[in-house]
Amino acid sequence: MRRKKSAPTNDLFLRDEAAQLLARAVNTRSLNIEAVLPRIQKTLEKYLLRDKPGASTHEITRFVAGLHADELVLVIACEHGDEAAWHDLMEGYKTTVLSAARGASAGEAEADELAQSVWAELYGLRTRGDGRPAGKLAYYSGCGSLGGWLRAVVGQLGVDRHRRSSRFVQTEEDGDFDRLVNDARHDAGTFRVEAAPDPERALAETEAAQSVHAALSSALASLADEDRLLVKLYYLDGLRLREAGAVLGVHEATASRRLTRLHTEIRRNVESSLAAEHGWTLEEISRTLTDVSARLDADFSRMLTAEPASAERHGKRQ
Repeated sequence: MRRKKSAPTNDLFLRDEAAQLLARAVNTRSLNIEAVLPRIQKTLEKYLLRDKPGASTHEITRFVAGLHADELVLVIACEHGDEAAWHDLMEGYKTTVLSAARGASAGEAEADELAQSVWAELYGLRTRGDGRPAGKLAYYSGCGSLGGWLRAVVGQLGVDRHRRSSRFVQTEEDGDFDRLVNDARHDAGTFRVEAAPDPERALAETEAAQSVHAALSSALASLADEDRLLVKLYYLDGLRLREAGAVLGVHEATASRRLTRLHTEIRRNVESSLAAEHGWTLEEISRTLTDVSARLDADFSRMLTAEPASAERHGKRQ
């Protein structure tokens, strides 16, 4: 049974949280509590306790439970010099890094160079006091997806490279990210992204939301006129299936079957678009849609989640 009354910074309590995180990881990569505890403490101080120093044990437990356990364990293992972990990181995310580099570069050669620079930055050419590389992986907190964080790192390095080539003075990392985030928020337009406590995380979430929104808009535009009208009536205008069917002159059951087909078609087209445009893997797409759907406007989010006919049958449509 969990110790709800322990002090939030109590070492035994935090060790228990570290153990819970390791238990959630499919592959612990032979890490123990001592290996992950410092990162959890750092993340808590940076994201939760900084703004809410009196956070309860329940709030801390909920926060730690929201961390991406497998991705965080993978990064920590890389920091500890685990060659197998480095291999898995590069194999699992090389497409993500390269596709992001292509988006930030003028050509393929420039993109390849930027991608290689990213891996060098992640590994770290400097060393810390304990002798391990001082790479950018130390900044990954597990709060957001590793794929989204890597895209943010690529974007930052791309901007840094452009500034250097334009003879601008390079500023500190946090300042660079702040400006990138402000630009991204300004361009966000028709959908909402909740403010994140970290510039890297905010940038990654905004870019992911923009990509999903663009893919969703493209999927809707490709529908036949009557199908697009049915989607609009149900998702955007809030009509029930019976009412939407009446507008189109079809029975409720017909509208239900058609909308279920369209729901599957829209989701499939969004996934195909994200894979083609960004080179995301199926796992990345699924993870991103889950993360982003909670931040899109509710009407758009519903197009990517539960099937409409099923929701009405269970009385969830009000």
